[in-house]
Amino acid sequence: MDAAKKNSVLVVDNEESNIMALTHILNPEYIVYATKDSREAVEVAAENLPDVILLDIIMPEMDGYAVLNALKNTEKTRDIPVIFITGLNKIEDEEKGLNMGAADYISKPFSSMVVRLRVKNQIKMLNQLRLIESLSRIDQLTSIPNRRGFDNRMDMEWIRAIRENTFISLLMVDIDKFKIYNDTYGHLQGDRVLQAIAKTITQSLNRPGDYTVRWGGEEFVVLLPNTDLNGALTIAERIRLNISKTVIPCIDGSETKVTVSIGVNTQTPQRDSSQDVFISEADKALYKAKESGRNRVCHSEEIGI
Repeated sequence: MDAAKKNSVLVVDNEESNIMALTHILNPEYIVYATKDSREAVEVAAENLPDVILLDIIMPEMDGYAVLNALKNTEKTRDIPVIFITGLNKIEDEEKGLNMGAADYISKPFSSMVVRLRVKNQIKMLNQLRLIESLSRIDQLTSIPNRRGFDNRMDMEWIRAIRENTFISLLMVDIDKFKIYNDTYGHLQGDRVLQAIAKTITQSLNRPGDYTVRWGGEEFVVLLPNTDLNGALTIAERIRLNISKTVIPCIDGSETKVTVSIGVNTQTPQRDSSQDVFISEADKALYKAKESGRNRVCHSEEIGI
C-alpha cells in the first residue's frame, strides 16, 4: 500500500519497550506515531490526526484517563477512536474507560494478534463511516457534490478568503424553462439534461479548486475561490456558451439543447460578512438574468445590490 494512503496509529506509552513492540506489530500496515510523554499526547494527536490511538493508562504526571478526557475535549481529536492498552485488568477499570468514551480495551501483556485485530476493526469501521460520509455529500444522479458537500467547502473557502483577504465568487446556474422541458420530454430525459449540464459545467472549469455543486432541482452552483468579478464573469459566460452548444441525445434518438441563466456575485469577505447574504445576492442576480430574457449572465453589481 502506498504510504500516502496508509491509515495511521498513535502509540502513547511511557515504556520504550512497549512502544517498540507495538510499532513492530503495526508498522508493516500502518504509519505509526509514538510518544512517551502523556502531556504531549494531545498535541501529537492534534498535529498528526491519527486514525486510532493506543493509550496506556498508568503513566506518570498525567494518566490515560486524563489524556482521554483531554482528547475528547479537543475539537480536532474528539472523534479519534482510543484503545486503552494497559496492565489494569479489573472489570471496573475497563468499565471506566469505556464509559469515558474509549473505543476498546486491551490488557497487558498483550497478544500481537489481538492488537492487530482490535486496531484493524477500528480502522475498518472508521473507513466505512468515512465512505458513507463521502457518499452523503455526492448527488447520486449527476455524481457531483450536493448541497451538503457545498456547505463544508464553502466554510473552508470563506475562512481562507477572510484570512488571506482575497476575492471569492459564486455562480448560480439555472436551466431555462426546465419544467416545460420535463413536461415535453419526460423526467427520464430531464435526468439526462441534468447529467449533461453537470458534466459541461465541470469541464468548463480550469482550476482544481473550482467547485461545482448540484444545488437542487435544476439549479447548480459554482464556487470560485480567489476569483475577482471579471474572472467570474468570464467563467460564467464560458459555461453559458458551452451549455448552449451542448447536444443532448434523447431516448427516442433525436437531439435537444437547453440554455441556462447565471447569476454572479463576488466579494472579499470580512469577519462580519454573511455567507447567507453572499449566496442570496448571487441568487438575486440569477433571477434578474431570467427576468431579462434568460440565456444570459447577470452580476450583483449591475442590479445595484
